[in-house]
Amino acid sequence: MHPESTMEVWSEAHARLLEDPAFAPLVRHVGPPRLRPPRGAPFESLAAAIVYQQLAGKAARTIHGRFVEALGGNATPEAVRRASDEALRGAGLSRSKLAAIRDLAARVESGDVALDELDGLSDGEVVARLTRVRGIGEWTAHMYLMFDLHRPDVWPIGDLGVRAGLARVLGLDETPPPSDAWLIGHGYRPWRSAVAWYCWRAVDTP
Repeated sequence: MHPESTMEVWSEAHARLLEDPAFAPLVRHVGPPRLRPPRGAPFESLAAAIVYQQLAGKAARTIHGRFVEALGGNATPEAVRRASDEALRGAGLSRSKLAAIRDLAARVESGDVALDELDGLSDGEVVARLTRVRGIGEWTAHMYLMFDLHRPDVWPIGDLGVRAGLARVLGLDETPPPSDAWLIGHGYRPWRSAVAWYCWRAVDTP
C-alpha cells in the first residue's frame, strides 16, 4: 500500500472510531494512530523482529545494533550466510534466534520466501509464507503486515496487550480469550489494525 493510501485509510479509521462510544474517549485522548516506521528493508525488518522477540527497550536495541555491526553494518541474507556463528552469538543472539535468522536468510536466498512478492499477497498468504521460517510465528507475521506492509485490517488477537486493552476499552471484567476477541473484532472490520493500535494505547494510558 502506498504511503498516501495508508494515511487515508488510517485517517478514516480514526474518524470512524471517534464515533464509537467505547473507543471515542481514548481516541480523543491519544489522537490519530501513529505507525512505527519499518526497521529497514524487508529482510532487515524481519531479522530485527526475530532479534527483538522476548526483549524490550534498551536491551533489544543494543543487541540489534551489535547484530548489524557483526554483519558489517548491512543486514542482508548474504551477510548472514558469511558471518560466523561466533560473531553472531557474540553480538548477543541466542542459539534459537541465530538458527531462526539463518533459516530466514537461507529461505530468502533460495526463493522459498520471496519477500519482494509479499506486498501483492493477501494477509493470510503473507502469514502462511512468513511462518514457514523457523522462529517466525503468527504474531511476528501480523506485526510485519501492520508496520511494514501497512495493512489496515490486521487483528493480532494472539497479543495479550491487544486483548487486555480491548477489555479496558469495553469495560470487561476479564481479558477475553482469543476466540472472544475475534468475535468482538469482527464488528470493527475493516479497521482492526487501528483498533489494535488503540488497544495497546489503552494499556499504556492512565
